[in-house]
Amino acid sequence: MSGEDASASQPPGGAASGSSTPGPGWTAPELDVLAAAARRLGAGFEDLPAWRPSPPGPASPGALEAVLMETASRLTDNYPYFHPLYAGQMLKPPHPVARLAYALAMLINPNNHALDGGRASSFMEREAVAGLAAMIGWPTHLGHLTGGGTLANLEALWVAGRLGGPEGVVLASADAHYTHGRLCGVLGLPFETVPVDPRGRLDVAALERRLARGDVATVVATLGTTGRGAVDPLADLTALRDRHRFRLHADAAYGGYFRLAGGVGAEAARHLAALAGADSVVVDPHKHGLQPYGCGAVLFRDPSVAAFYRHDSPYTYFTDADLHLGEISLECSRAGAAAVALWATQRLLPLERGGDFAAGLDRCVAAARALHGRLAADGRFLTLDAPELDIVVWAPAEDAAEAISAASRRCFEAAAERGVHLALTRLRAETVRRVWPQVDVGAAEEVTCLRACLMKPEHLDWLDELWAGVVAGVAGRAS
Repeated sequence: MSGEDASASQPPGGAASGSSTPGPGWTAPELDVLAAAARRLGAGFEDLPAWRPSPPGPASPGALEAVLMETASRLTDNYPYFHPLYAGQMLKPPHPVARLAYALAMLINPNNHALDGGRASSFMEREAVAGLAAMIGWPTHLGHLTGGGTLANLEALWVAGRLGGPEGVVLASADAHYTHGRLCGVLGLPFETVPVDPRGRLDVAALERRLARGDVATVVATLGTTGRGAVDPLADLTALRDRHRFRLHADAAYGGYFRLAGGVGAEAARHLAALAGADSVVVDPHKHGLQPYGCGAVLFRDPSVAAFYRHDSPYTYFTDADLHLGEISLECSRAGAAAVALWATQRLLPLERGGDFAAGLDRCVAAARALHGRLAADGRFLTLDAPELDIVVWAPAEDAAEAISAASRRCFEAAAERGVHLALTRLRAETVRRVWPQVDVGAAEEVTCLRACLMKPEHLDWLDELWAGVVAGVAGRAS
C-alpha cells in the first residue's frame, strides 16, 4: 500500500478515520507525547549518578539508522493488518495509548515475574486484571496476564486437571480452538469433542448424553469460536454443572469483551452474562482489548487455586512479602510492558457498558450484520445465520461441495487483487448438509468457504469497499 495517496486512509465519501497517512506510523502529536512522558520517567531517576549507556556494536547514529530503515523495509512485506480493507485473520490494531505506554515501559524493560523485577508494572497488572475480573462480574478472583490465549488456557486446564484428577475427561465443542486437544495431550488429560448445532454452538443435548456416562471432569465453553464467532450456551451449561458436578471453563479469548456490548443479540448476551458463573475464564486483550501481541489473561473465580502454584524461589522473591505474580503463574519471565499498556488503555477507555470502548465493539457487530445482510440478499451467495459477534462466513452459491470450494478460492484471490483481504475457512460436511441442504456434498468431508473478521470499528465505514472485494469473484453472475 506504500504507493497509495493520503486519501486511502479515509472511508469512501467520508471524513478521515484515524491517521492521515495510508500506512501505519506514529503521528507527530503521539511522538511529542511519548517524548514528554519519557522525560517525566527519566526525572523519576534523576538522583542516580550520571552514566553513559554502552550497548554493544557500532555507536554511530548512522549505523543505527541504516539498520532501522532496513528493518522498516522488511516489515512492508506484510498484509495491511492495520487497515479497514484487511478483514482476514483476528488482527486488530493496538490503540495508540497502548503502543505509547508499551514503548515507554520498554525504557525500563520490567519483568513481571517478581516484584523485584517489575514493581510498578506488577501493581499495574493487578489493577488491570482486576478490571477484567470486574467486567466478568467477579468481586474476587485470582488471575494474571499471559503471553496469549494458548498459555492462558493451558493454566486453566492445568488447574482443572489438578482438581479433577488425571482420569477426568475434558470436553469441548467440535468447533472449539484446536489447542484444547493439544494442551490436554501436553497435560496428560483425556479429551473429547461434543458436536455443535447448526449455528456452530456446543450441542447441549449431545453434551447431556455424554455427561450421563460419567467420568467428565471439565467442560470448556467457547465464547466466540475462531471459525464462526459462535457463542456456546454458557448459561445452560451452568445449570448442567449443578447436576453433573463438572468444572466449567470459559474460553472467551475472542468474545469475552462483548459482555460490555449492547449490540449483540439477546441470546448471545445471555450467555456472555453467564461468564460470572464459570469457574475459570480466559480473555485475550490482544484481540478485542486493543493490545499489542502478546497479551492474554487467565482468571479463576476461586482464589484458593493459588495453592496449586505454590513454590519457593529464594533468589527471586526476597524483597517483598506481597504476593509476586510469578507465584500464581506457570510462566516465569513475562513482559511488564504488556501490563503497562493494558493498564493505560483501561484508564483511557474504562471497561464499562455504554462507554467509548463498548461503542467500538458495537460498531464491529453492526458491520458484520450489515455485510451478512448484503450477502443474504444477494442470490450469488450462500449464508449462515446472522453473526452473533463480528465474524461472517459465507460461500458462493454453487450446487456441489467441490464447486463451492473452488469458487471460494477464486473469490478470495479476486478480493485480494482489489486490495480487500479476507480469509478462507472450512465447514464440515455434516454442517453443510444441515445449513444448505440443497448442496450436493457427495464424498467431501469439508467445504471451503469465505470468512471476514470485522474487528475494526472503521469496517462499518468501509463496507462499500469491502463489498466490492467480496463480489469481485462472482461479478459475472446474476444477482
